[in-house]
Amino acid sequence: MGWKAGIAAALCCVSWAAHAQTPAEPPAVDWRLEVVRDGSVVDVFDGSTALGQAQTATHHHETVHRVGCAENPVAKIDLARTLTISPQAADTAGVTFAIDAQEILEDDTPQRTREGCPLPPAPRRVSASHPDLVVPGGQWASWTVVDLHPTLIYRIRASVASH
Repeated sequence: MGWKAGIAAALCCVSWAAHAQTPAEPPAVDWRLEVVRDGSVVDVFDGSTALGQAQTATHHHETVHRVGCAENPVAKIDLARTLTISPQAADTAGVTFAIDAQEILEDDTPQRTREGCPLPPAPRRVSASHPDLVVPGGQWASWTVVDLHPTLIYRIRASVASH
């Protein structure tokens, strides 16, 4: 065999060996997160995300309130909810997630002027993180983000995708 054929054979073997050592892609996790406000599901996020990766999504809900004694519908508030969800690990106990949340909520306490006329609810910004929420396979796991006025709970279910 000539020197060119020998080099070609060596390069082929090195290429095959490098390809054989390429680690497998991490498994994907199918998940569904429900936002529960005062006992009612108000928003849903879902996706399929590889272990160690993160997925961020923002949902907007604009609300209009009647304001003042004439009750004019002029007070618009953009209630935005941004979640970053990252499955960190998966084993027989379930899937462990890191979750970061940014929310703008309306306060449940009604506001009024001195004359007793309605004012829009005050928006409130909530930031929360859960670094290791364990979700047992096939079951829901819950995380209370806000305890009161309103009560806000995230519940999540997950499974390792069978792709």
